[in-house]
Amino acid sequence: MKKEVCKIGCIGLSGRGSSMMSLLLDLPGVTVPAVCDKVPERMEKGIEIVKGKENCDYEVRGYLDYREMLEKEDLDAVFIATTWITHIPIAIDAMRAGCHVGMEVGGANNIQECFDLVRTSEETGRFCMLMENCCYDRKEMAVFNMVKQGLFGEVVHMEGGYRHDLRDEIVLGRENIHGRLRNFMNRDGELYPTHEIGPLAKLVGINRGNRFVSLVSMSSKSRGLNEWIKNNKGEDYDLYGYDWACGDVTTTILRCANGETISIHHDCCLPRPYSREYTVQGTKGVFREAPDDTNGVIYLEGISETPHKWEDFNEKYRARYDHPLWKDDGTVNFTAGHGGMDYLILAAFADSVLSDAEPPIDVYDTATWMAITALSEQSVAMGGSVVPFPDFTNGRWIDREPSRRSPYCLDEICDEFFQ
Repeated sequence: MKKEVCKIGCIGLSGRGSSMMSLLLDLPGVTVPAVCDKVPERMEKGIEIVKGKENCDYEVRGYLDYREMLEKEDLDAVFIATTWITHIPIAIDAMRAGCHVGMEVGGANNIQECFDLVRTSEETGRFCMLMENCCYDRKEMAVFNMVKQGLFGEVVHMEGGYRHDLRDEIVLGRENIHGRLRNFMNRDGELYPTHEIGPLAKLVGINRGNRFVSLVSMSSKSRGLNEWIKNNKGEDYDLYGYDWACGDVTTTILRCANGETISIHHDCCLPRPYSREYTVQGTKGVFREAPDDTNGVIYLEGISETPHKWEDFNEKYRARYDHPLWKDDGTVNFTAGHGGMDYLILAAFADSVLSDAEPPIDVYDTATWMAITALSEQSVAMGGSVVPFPDFTNGRWIDREPSRRSPYCLDEICDEFFQ
């Protein structure tokens, strides 16, 4: 039976963590009686955010150590928005404390911790959901709808990328207490894979009838961060001339058990506008995201008006094939968080916590998508060698049971919830 109210503790209250917590509190049935951040000012700000909500009629406690919070609080779940390298250890501790977990995105440190994450979830019965909001983006969901209706035929190849000029955020990591800096200083590979791989993996049934079998990655030289430092901080800045480990552009190619290929790019250290380059190509047509990330172009053989000529996606197709979650009927907060996809990922998480049931992005998805970072580092270190991809389902991907049906399901469209 679905609960009317759940208690969620929030761990990590930086800009992203505090904004997501504020939005989470707007969802029906969600309370946040405990917040945690190792920076006292952020912890105090978190308490103020919760108390500032109109429906906050309960006590809110703050902690500097998440372990103390897990020990003292009776929580249904935790939401984790700390630095990348701490996500999985905190998630494991939280599940062992009896909490479901929703955690922000980032790559894994190594493959062993991914296996530890999966086994802990299996042993405790607590779920671990990666909060990959791009799975709920409007374009991706509309294309997903079209693929499920057969308009692209059989999917053959896909592409995506996290191409985002973050030079100031990376370099100023110490000043702004941001975790990207140390990763770029010490790691070379696909550091942030989940935005692009999440929707693509769901599109071809990864971990349910399909899986990744191998990966190859190569990185370019690193020049962008030092160029930014030279132009913005000068020669007296202590990172001037630093030998950055992470290449400016990392290209990764994955091969799937069913024969599809996926190419993704990590590109955060050179001047460029934001783009995820979402591309889906099948036997009957192709979609390609526009450079401005707001639209796309499409060609469907036998459907497009002119052979071999792109059509505008928004103009002709999006309204017709919008996923039911994106129908403009007042159910989605279109102004909240990246155009509404933050709202939807949080709504999916809250629904799973209140239902005490499998989330649309489960622990196998979480481990698989995060593992790309560690595997990419291995491949880059070996000059672009092919690396085998582990199977976190232990063979169950071949004939796993269907995912839980809900409005937020990412494996199929559950029309019964939208009638």
